[in-house]
Amino acid sequence: MAPVIQAVFWMTGTLLSFSLMAVAVREISGEIHSFQIMLFRSLGALVILLPFAIRAGASVWRTAHLGTQFGRNIVHFGAQLGWITGIGLLPLAEVFAIEFTTPIWATILAVLFLGERLNRGRVVALVLGFTGILVILRPGLAVIEPGAFAVLGAAVGFAITLTLTKFLTRTDSPLTILLYMSVIQLPFGIVLSALEWTTPDLLQLLWLMVIGAVGLSAHYCTARALSLADQTIVVPMDFMRLPLIVLVGFALYSESVELLVLAGVGLIFAGNYYSIFRENRKKPSTN
Repeated sequence: MAPVIQAVFWMTGTLLSFSLMAVAVREISGEIHSFQIMLFRSLGALVILLPFAIRAGASVWRTAHLGTQFGRNIVHFGAQLGWITGIGLLPLAEVFAIEFTTPIWATILAVLFLGERLNRGRVVALVLGFTGILVILRPGLAVIEPGAFAVLGAAVGFAITLTLTKFLTRTDSPLTILLYMSVIQLPFGIVLSALEWTTPDLLQLLWLMVIGAVGLSAHYCTARALSLADQTIVVPMDFMRLPLIVLVGFALYSESVELLVLAGVGLIFAGNYYSIFRENRKKPSTN
């Protein structure tokens, strides 16, 4: 099977994982506290990862940047709480639309802290991206929902996480990063859940288990897709999350989507794709 076809297969897994996670969170939102959702997300990921960690041996726990691991996961924990909050307050399509601003913030952080250059492609991506944000949120023309601020904060948090992950991959393996993610975030989930604990019934427990599984599978499928195909192929497929979640929101919750939200996402996508396209053109040919 051609690598591009394999990448499409793995990105299909990404799309289904993120969509299923959004539905699972929505189904128990208001019944199970966000802290408990985070607890089961970390616990589920750890259960899945432990067999791989045991097989890899003690060396998998070695990290050159323990402080960065802690900082990354504190930010990531808060970002996920913001995303979960938004799922309970906003239409699913709007949550995903705002989340797509993550590459914009990641570009800014990479320039400021990783020493990456701000070339023309990235400037275009930033300008179109911020224009897209304004189109989606329309400050001054409509009341901005608190949930929108929560998801926007989550997008910034995800960008910080992405930037720190890029730094960590210089010395640590992906398995090491994922293990520390689960181990560091799990105690936060335990302590905070104890303050707002609700004993889940069987159906709620099933949804919590789904969240733990697909939260990990989404990132794994994306990583596999990126290892098989260029970003110019993977990124457009990732943006297919929006039309998919529009259909899911309409079918399950009778949600409609505003055209301005789609227009804003279109601007963000155009900027991201143009930037990635220019980056790939600059790469020397391997033929």
